[in-house]
Amino acid sequence: MNTLSYKTISANKNTVNKEWLLIDAEGEILGRLASTAAKLLRGKHKTNFTPHVDCGDNIIIINADKVRLTGNKMTDKQYVRHTGYPGGQRFTTPKELFAKKPIAVVEHAIRGMLPKTKLGDAIYRNLYVYAGNEHKHEAQKPRLINIKDIK
Repeated sequence: MNTLSYKTISANKNTVNKEWLLIDAEGEILGRLASTAAKLLRGKHKTNFTPHVDCGDNIIIINADKVRLTGNKMTDKQYVRHTGYPGGQRFTTPKELFAKKPIAVVEHAIRGMLPKTKLGDAIYRNLYVYAGNEHKHEAQKPRLINIKDIK
């Protein structure tokens, strides 16, 4: 067997095939939705996945305001931020965040599952989250996918 015939194919910006995918988040559990979306954004579902290249797809998430949290997470979970001043630590629950900005909960969950690098920032720009049923990416002809079908 000639092992020299096997070549490792490394994707680059020119050879990557990006798709537009649409996910309906209505009734979905937040963590499962976020982990699936992060995997699709990163491109880990593709055979030519390369860790140092943005080879993932563009993801559109609609109905982000209708996502579910299991158990008591809606009131017990806390998001922590800091104002930058002494004693400036602020806490917010998902219930309060849903009231102000419903898409922030989904964006925060997905952002936390991406790399904390320049590549992670570039991948995060391929995510579009909308609270309602409407989105402005009809021209890209996104393909509707069911996250339960993705392993």
